[in-house]
Amino acid sequence: MQTPRYIFADDFSAFETYFKSVPGRRRSFKKGDSLWAAGQPFSPVYYILSGLALTCIHHEEGHRKILSFHGKGTVFPVYHGNRFKIERSIATQALEDVEALEFSPPQFRRMMEESFPLTETVIDWYASYVNLLLYETAHQEYNSAFIKLCNLLYLLAEREETEAGPVIYLSQEELADILAANRVNLSRNLSRLRQEGVIATSRKQIRILRPDLLAARCSSETL
Repeated sequence: MQTPRYIFADDFSAFETYFKSVPGRRRSFKKGDSLWAAGQPFSPVYYILSGLALTCIHHEEGHRKILSFHGKGTVFPVYHGNRFKIERSIATQALEDVEALEFSPPQFRRMMEESFPLTETVIDWYASYVNLLLYETAHQEYNSAFIKLCNLLYLLAEREETEAGPVIYLSQEELADILAANRVNLSRNLSRLRQEGVIATSRKQIRILRPDLLAARCSSETL
């Protein structure tokens, strides 16, 4: 059984050779550059060759919620034929230098028509993204702030394993923007986890010292 994930990577890596064979535009984005900004409709389809990008949604009152992260071997935004108004509130920014292949929506649609495995992977990707959104709205929404944080750290740590243990390279501000949480409460809950020996923190870095203790504090839907 798959668990929700915030970091999408390697979903389409099996098609990299095919993507490179299709006439497309190679794009380079520096850290901080926008792959597209809020107010712009989804248009280019990017296959990420290297780097990491962050996708967030902006509220009209100035709030920001981080939705997901997109790394090497994935496609974003994945093709669909509709145009939704809320897409103009979504922005994607390079967290580090990003190299990508750019395709137009009609071009990517033709690629899907030519390759059933690619179409099947697009469907599976959407299922994973919908699963994340359902998890956030139908499950995380009803957890306490502390459990929400533990769930998030657990899911992020699964994909950030190092020899010294899992490390999450995010700031407290970014964690708060994922959880749509009050930063004072977030800081208090991180302090609790530090005091309990579950994590150690430094600037833009959280090391999971005791994954077993972190898991014990998560909700069953997360594990």
